[in-house]
Formats: sequence, C-alpha cells, structure tokens
Amino acid sequence: MSIDWTWLRCPNCFGDLSPVDDRAYGCDHGHRFDPSKHGYLTLLPPRAPRTTGDDREMLVSRAALLDRGAYRPIAEELARAALPANPGQAEVRLRVADLGCGTGYYSRFLSEALPDADFLLADRSPDAVRAALRAVPSASGVVLDIWRPLPLRDDVADVVLNVFAPRNPSEFARILRPGGRLVVVVPHVHHLRELRELGLLLDVPAQKAETVTDRLAAVGLVPRGAARVQYVLEADPDTRALLAGMGPSAHHAVSLAGRPAGGDLDVTIAVDVLAFQLISPSG
Repeated sequence: MSIDWTWLRCPNCFGDLSPVDDRAYGCDHGHRFDPSKHGYLTLLPPRAPRTTGDDREMLVSRAALLDRGAYRPIAEELARAALPANPGQAEVRLRVADLGCGTGYYSRFLSEALPDADFLLADRSPDAVRAALRAVPSASGVVLDIWRPLPLRDDVADVVLNVFAPRNPSEFARILRPGGRLVVVVPHVHHLRELRELGLLLDVPAQKAETVTDRLAAVGLVPRGAARVQYVLEADPDTRALLAGMGPSAHHAVSLAGRPAGGDLDVTIAVDVLAFQLISPSG
C-alpha cells in the first residue's frame, strides 16, 4: 500500500507535495505530513472543523449491506456512467478520484472494470479511508474535508466519483482535466420511503437531482446523462436496521434499536446517477 504523491498538494499553502524522506511528504514551504500506520495521509486544512465523518458503526452497517449486493444495480449504473467509451484503448492510465469514498465499494466495483487505472480514495472519516484501502489496496488514501479547498492538484483526475457524499462544485471542476467526467449519485425522494414512513430516516429534499445539476453546471460541469435506478429490495428486519444505520440518518433515527419488527418488507431503492463533463473555456 503506497501513496501516489502526484495527486497531492499541501492543505496549508497549496504547494505540490512530494516525498522528503522514507516516511514524510512535504512542500517547499516546510509543511510535513506523515502517513498513518495504515498507509493513508491526513491532509486537513488549518482550523478544520472537529468532525470525523462516518463513524465505525455506520461503516460496519454499510459494508454488511453492500456485501449482500443490495446496491449492486447502483454500482453497475455508476460504472456505465464513469467508463470511457473504449476503456481498453486509453493511451494513458486513467486517474479516478473517489471523493467521499466510504467503504470503497463503488471504487472496488469500478476498479474491476479498469484494472490499470489509478485510484485516489478520500473521505473525512479515517475509518472510511482505512476500509476503502482494504477494498482497493493499490489505491492512494487521503483524509480530507470535501467542503474546503481540496489538497489535490489542478487537472489531476480523469474521473471523479461522488456517491451519497457532500459536493464542492468549484473544487471538482478544478481537479478535473478538461473533458474529464464527474459522476454523482443522489437519492430520489422515493428512496427508502417505507423506512421514512416508519420514522427511521430523514426526508430527501424534492428535486435534489435538479438542484445538484444546476450547481454543477454553474462551474462548467455540463450534464452528459442521467439515469434513475429504482427497484424494490425485500428487506427483513436485520436488513432494514442496516439500511437505517449505514448513513447520517443513523444519528437522527428515533431508535436504531427500535428495528421494525415482523417479517420482510418491500423497500424502495431509488437514486439518480448523474454524469457531467468538464468543458474547457475553448471547448
């Protein structure tokens, strides 16, 4: 497990990072960053908020659900949106940045279709980055704050993935190469509606896909496709508890222990997979 420093810039001064010895990475202004024992770098800006992202319990619930294949149709559509037309004929290695990588499930799925691509796995949660690196061991891992200027260089990614994660439109545009692709997955208003009716989850804002599209288009990320992925998942009480416990709603549910009792329940999975392309000023 190694770190590809060609992705990185300093979160303090925005100078390029490079190795300064066997253990540290640094910039010309003397800022130094040591990898964790798990192989990732923490590159948070000065006075970063004391948030930690998804906690370990949320990640365990998410991994358990995803490993059952519950969201595989979403991963398949994401791969279709992210893959180049002829992935085997690319002249250079594709570089994929997964921002808000979670457990690394979607990057692992995409890496199987793009075995020669370079992956960067980034999240605010150190536990998430650690889990994602287990899913894609050849990737580089970074703990960062998506809301702030990213510790990533200009024009460094061919593909950016943003799956159920915060968005930073201007920074996404900055790190993408001209012609590069951004793939965003957002929940539809009907997503997990049966669990919302039970009071286990927060509501999804109406017209979320349209709002996201407008904000990204404002920074030069032009829509290149949108697909609704919707199906019914047969969920027993344990699966319903995992669905409620895997995301931020876990902090708001009346009681995760208050799992809906009884037998199986049909739960609606409904998300929008949105593809965007960065258009250069001349293009």
